Amino acid sequence: MLVNKLRYLVVTSITLLLVNSAFAQQYKFRALVVISRSDDHIKMMTAAKPFFEKLGRDNHFEVDYTDDSSKINDENLKKYEVFVMLQLAPFDISYRQQAALQKFAEQGKGWVGIHGAGLTGREFLAKDTKYWQWFEDFMGGVIYSPHPAYQKGTVVVEDRKHPATKNLPAQFEISDEWYEFNKSPRPNVRVLATADESSYKQNKPMGDHPIIWTNEKYRRMIYIGVGHDPSVFANPSYIKLLRDAILWAGSK
Repeated sequence: MLVNKLRYLVVTSITLLLVNSAFAQQYKFRALVVISRSDDHIKMMTAAKPFFEKLGRDNHFEVDYTDDSSKINDENLKKYEVFVMLQLAPFDISYRQQAALQKFAEQGKGWVGIHGAGLTGREFLAKDTKYWQWFEDFMGGVIYSPHPAYQKGTVVVEDRKHPATKNLPAQFEISDEWYEFNKSPRPNVRVLATADESSYKQNKPMGDHPIIWTNEKYRRMIYIGVGHDPSVFANPSYIKLLRDAILWAGSK
């Protein structure tokens, strides 16, 4: 009888260990994806929800996906290690939400900004609206300029040592709007990839045209300038980029 009890205890202990191990492997961290409500982004936002949910399942991180910017508050953000700002422009969130996101980044949490998240500058501000200067600095001190027509172009991966870009080819093609800025952020950021301006028609050539970068003043920050429409979710290189960027942003 004692032997049976011992056997039962051993089996129970092993089972609990396996369950706890499986649970630990199931979710490495939790990510909040907050999306834009802009009509220009409806197709992208619809396709992005199942994409990010699958990306999370396949790579063992939990995803909460929402278009409700009120979720950007100090209390709610405590649940997350990564904030994915998907097309959501900085001027489309309230002052209180801006302050909560700023605190989140300054605490060393992960921020992944995609495409419209990089709309810095005063161009889109409503009258008497306070400008979020911190966010411009966070983005490397650049101001968004009107982008050229949607077209196919080439991303040149400049830094293949960074965890977010280490699995990418030397270059890859993608169709996008190819955001331009008033200057290169290079002096203030770590450039991971640039736009090959010879591969498409620019609105106003930048010369040195970073399109993916990190601001190393913050522990886990990455901006990905390409990602306008759902076609990117069929691009193997872009899928690897998003996967590795989020995994890096959520790493300890």
